[in-house]
Amino acid sequence: MSMEGALGKLDNRRLQVWQVSNLGFAHMVNDLMTTGLVPALLPLYKHAFHLNYTQTGLIVFMSYLTSSVMQPIFGYFTDRKPKLWLLPAGVFLSCLGLALSGIAPSLPWVLVFVAISGLGSGAFHPEASRGAHLAAGRGKGLAQAIFQVGGNAGQAFGPLMIPLFLMATGIRGVMWFLALGVFVFVVLWRLLPWYRMRMEQEQKRKRTIEGNNRIWAVILLVFVVILRSWCQIGVSGFLPFFYQQQHMSLNTAELFNFLFLGAGAVGTFIGGTMSDRIGKKWLLLGSMLLSAPFAFLLPKLHGTLAAIDLIAFGFLVLSSFAVTVVYCQMLLPKNIAMASGLMIGFGVGAGGIGATMLGWITDHFGVGAVFDFIVLLPLLGAIISAFLVNDQTLIKKQA
Repeated sequence: MSMEGALGKLDNRRLQVWQVSNLGFAHMVNDLMTTGLVPALLPLYKHAFHLNYTQTGLIVFMSYLTSSVMQPIFGYFTDRKPKLWLLPAGVFLSCLGLALSGIAPSLPWVLVFVAISGLGSGAFHPEASRGAHLAAGRGKGLAQAIFQVGGNAGQAFGPLMIPLFLMATGIRGVMWFLALGVFVFVVLWRLLPWYRMRMEQEQKRKRTIEGNNRIWAVILLVFVVILRSWCQIGVSGFLPFFYQQQHMSLNTAELFNFLFLGAGAVGTFIGGTMSDRIGKKWLLLGSMLLSAPFAFLLPKLHGTLAAIDLIAFGFLVLSSFAVTVVYCQMLLPKNIAMASGLMIGFGVGAGGIGATMLGWITDHFGVGAVFDFIVLLPLLGAIISAFLVNDQTLIKKQA
């Protein structure tokens, strides 16, 4: 039987585990290169180029901004005319850019290379998220959770690379990640025949979709994602500096960072799975509201209690990561790739803006002020979430 014939027999109502797993693995590698390693590398960049905190935050800003700006743009144009080759090419470019930053001679070159990495991430995310949507069948939340937990795992492994590998090699050790980019390129290239077949089927189905885009609800959802992203970058980018001021070693501080992001990866999977049952709006609202007390306690705890608090905070605040992507796809049913770009892209870009802003706060008021500011973010996110449209009504219209 030909490849096309075998693919044609797929039951598109069921979750296609192999395809989602491959996309999730690629997402892990891509986000390891960007939102995982770039914030974790800030102490090494700071030391190598003698930077202040504002300049250090600018590195994250440049990486995240290029990804943020390009994701919705790539999504908009690929919704009109899909460019499937961006799936493997994007993740390879994100690996290439970060690898080159390891041999950058100065800060401006670091900014150029991390911008290239962010551009690759911006090209990869909309196509990959749409691929997860096409492989989801009826389990949209579960499929997006598998895909997004790959990305969150990449973010979590980023800090872990510092004590396990990069402390020994120095900043030049990131060059080794280029080989990983080549491997993922091959994996995704082999996935393209399936993707092409599903896209042809989806093009026919799109003509029958009912329901209009709900722009006002998308705007509210974007604000919630921005607030969540500031929580994440505040912890992942500035927690090592906070603990180093308390005379904790960088290795131990990065391990604490891993606990936060690793718990977030678990929360992403469980949250996405639960959202298929209890609804996207209520999971998002609960995620923001319940995480606020742990944000408040974070700078006040030490040792084991701080580790437990970080695990709970990461699990809760990031449990809506996959949910917001699926939610936005429901609010923009005719623009699936652009919806993914908005949620992931704006979240990433907002994190970059937040990193620069938090760097300025640190330079002027101290790193402890960052964690006082973070307390307000989930509370504001919960208030905004309460005004979102009930996604159960959208399910009925798009069934």
